Amino acid sequence: MTNKTLSFSRTDSANFFRTLNKRVNSYFKENKIKRTGDWRIWLKTIVMFTLFLAPYFLMLTLNINEWIQLLLTVVMGIGMAGIGMNVMHDGNHGSFSNKDWVNNLMGSSIYILAGNVYNWKVQHNVLHHTYTNIHGHDEDLEAGRILRFSKHAKWHKHHKFQHYYSVLLYGLLTINWAITTDWQQMKRYMSRKLSYGKFPNPVWNWSKLVISKIVYVSIWIVIPMVFMDVAWWKILIGFFVMHYTAGLILSVVFQLAHVMDEAEMPLPEENGTMKNTWAIHQLKTTVNFGAKSKIINWYTGGLNHQVEHHIFPNISHVHYTKIAEIVKNTANEFNLPYNEYKTTRKAIIAHFRYLKEMGMNPALQA
Repeated sequence: MTNKTLSFSRTDSANFFRTLNKRVNSYFKENKIKRTGDWRIWLKTIVMFTLFLAPYFLMLTLNINEWIQLLLTVVMGIGMAGIGMNVMHDGNHGSFSNKDWVNNLMGSSIYILAGNVYNWKVQHNVLHHTYTNIHGHDEDLEAGRILRFSKHAKWHKHHKFQHYYSVLLYGLLTINWAITTDWQQMKRYMSRKLSYGKFPNPVWNWSKLVISKIVYVSIWIVIPMVFMDVAWWKILIGFFVMHYTAGLILSVVFQLAHVMDEAEMPLPEENGTMKNTWAIHQLKTTVNFGAKSKIINWYTGGLNHQVEHHIFPNISHVHYTKIAEIVKNTANEFNLPYNEYKTTRKAIIAHFRYLKEMGMNPALQA
């Protein structure tokens, strides 16, 4: 990653974003609705927390067959990913509610998902949403030497197999949060003095990380070992399966939005300026998928509407299906791209096809 400051063009001669913003504001005003969540997001919150926590308490209190317990850890992983996409995400974007304390509470649900609020807001709200798909600035494109998501990243021989092994690594996303990522990110972000809002007190910030990790391990590993009549290694397997399920879901959803052939990955000029305005940059670097599927729309928390989310991150995902037509029509009117795949299946195929392309030796393609 680089510390070089970037700036986006301020020239929008056609006034695309001003026009789009006016139309979206008119939609909320004319329909007399708030831009934040409504009863639908509260209902989903109940459903997702039930999927995540009910199996946990059932296994703690009932004598359940071990194969059923394993299946329940998969259900927990589905609920875990659901909380991340529907509750935590909106909360930390300030779009869950018009009350700050509610947003903070829902955003803090990341602690029971093995994450950290400070790290997530810097990595996601600051770096990803500001510098979307810009190599060296958007950490979502960083995968070390293991995976190559951009033509700007260095190629290694093992990348020619990445469209096969990548899916195996995707499931490790959240368990990496729990074990290593949070520590590394906090050290990096604190040293760079990055923050989303007021810069936190370093001692308090590190203390929260340590305490939250101790509580996390106590809830998900220590307590089950004490109260469940199951071998310790089976509990660790269940913990891993829960995380792997959630990590696989979250990773695939994230990748379909940005690591695609249609999503541009532009580099800044030598002086650090980007060619397009921020809003147009978001259009060109994001991809929608499965927008007509009620199941995908409901479960992914609108993360399949990345175009709408990236241009209006402070609008709750429950409104994306309604404002999508406004965004699409306005983009078409201004001859700007509106990237989308009609189905999730087609998007998944396209993603792995793109990984295969990125895995090819660039020297042989020149």
